[in-house]
Amino acid sequence: MKNETQNHIGHHSTARRQKAKATAPTVKGVRTMDASAQRQFGNTERPTEICSLFTASDAFLKTCFMHLLKENEITVKQSQRRIAKTERDFYKSLSQLAEYYDIKPMPTRHFGYPYNIRLALMDVQKQLKAKAENWNRIRLIEKVGKTYFTVEERCNTGATLFYIPVVPLYRLLRQKTRRKAGCLLLSVCSYLYRNAGIPYYRIEDSYLYWNYEMLIDWIEQDAEMEDYFVCKKELYRAELIGDVMGQKISDPRNLQFFEQRLNSFNPKNQFDKACFELAKKVFALYSQYPDENIFRNAHHNNAIDPDTMDENGYNDYNEENVVTMDKYISFFAESEGVVYDNLVSMINNEFNEYAEAQEPIIFKTFDGNSLLNESLDFENNLFKVLNELCRLLN
Repeated sequence: MKNETQNHIGHHSTARRQKAKATAPTVKGVRTMDASAQRQFGNTERPTEICSLFTASDAFLKTCFMHLLKENEITVKQSQRRIAKTERDFYKSLSQLAEYYDIKPMPTRHFGYPYNIRLALMDVQKQLKAKAENWNRIRLIEKVGKTYFTVEERCNTGATLFYIPVVPLYRLLRQKTRRKAGCLLLSVCSYLYRNAGIPYYRIEDSYLYWNYEMLIDWIEQDAEMEDYFVCKKELYRAELIGDVMGQKISDPRNLQFFEQRLNSFNPKNQFDKACFELAKKVFALYSQYPDENIFRNAHHNNAIDPDTMDENGYNDYNEENVVTMDKYISFFAESEGVVYDNLVSMINNEFNEYAEAQEPIIFKTFDGNSLLNESLDFENNLFKVLNELCRLLN
């Protein structure tokens, strides 16, 4: 994570035939001559004529033969109908997509099939890339005799560890001059934990809990290590302060007093102003998305891809090859010290074994049906908040 011999021929008296520079490809094999076309040698007498016993001219004239191209004509007509339907479906889907994203596709109907579809697809890709914030890819799908677009939108997390430190927040709350700013950030963290669902490292089912436990076991097994006592002290602090801050962050009163703390806060320096601006953004999220969870659209690449689902709506993929979101988004102790260095090193080594990272993804299908009211606006804003919060506390 962040955080392209020489070969000896011998002595021969006969000169070797010179090899051609290139061998011409064989187009056809050698054909034998038909018997009627071969030159006749010997007797010049004409052969005896062989005639049929009955006259068959009348029967021949009365016979009706089917047109040789009849079958091909049917195939062509079927193909033309299929192409016409594909084009109709395509432009219907394109019209729905253009209206949704407010784009103006280039005119392509006058081009022949399939160039018209190819050109239109390239044009739409270019426009969506420039306009849609979370656009990742667009695909043209043909399923059950219907052709339509699907657009994948994805939140790109940039291979970042979104780890929120609680030890710096604990210290802020204990400083008289910064206590009010600390209370604002405490309300922010309460929303992130209670409503947005960000894991806390002192809860046993969290990913980081077991990483800290593993570090404790390693240190206990190597009491002669150079930084043994420093690691012991940092781990003790992570455990003690982690439990204290866990109780504070989980307290629902921090959300009850959130608006009041905002209204009564008077920034006195640059740090206070940064805390105040961040708290306002988070309170707006809290007001607009009180019950939304950060993992609501957390999907593997193919987990909800409509082109990879079976008839029952399931996909076959291996979750063990994916870094799930709960592993790179979490509260933790602090972002400095020997324990932190070992923790991040251990996590990065593990993540290098995975094929990809889970991210918020939604698929929009433009098949003529009404679109679900889905977007990644909540996730976009929340990741910006997490970045700023980590920066302030670090």
